[in-house]
Amino acid sequence: MSEAAVLDRLYTTILSRQGADPETSWTAKLFAQGRGKIAQKVGEEAVEVNIAALTQGPDELAAESADLIYHLLVMWADAGVAPKDVWAELAKREGLSGIEEKRARGEL
Repeated sequence: MSEAAVLDRLYTTILSRQGADPETSWTAKLFAQGRGKIAQKVGEEAVEVNIAALTQGPDELAAESADLIYHLLVMWADAGVAPKDVWAELAKREGLSGIEEKRARGEL
């Protein structure tokens, strides 16, 4: 099984925690606290990734990145976005330069 498949397995596990006991599952606790708290955690983890990138080594950056990806997957699950939806969006952008992609979205 590919290492990339771990994201799909993690997402499936996250979905299974919706409605679970918040006292026994961090993921269930995040869902119970709502999207605002989930978004806050995504933001906090993004800052920690940036700090690790600037001040720490590759192992710390990998660990913080894993935390960010986990919390992002929780946000996707809460919002009804599946990884395949994100992969499809990325596939649509494949082969475009960043400038072309931004121009197509009216950002340039």
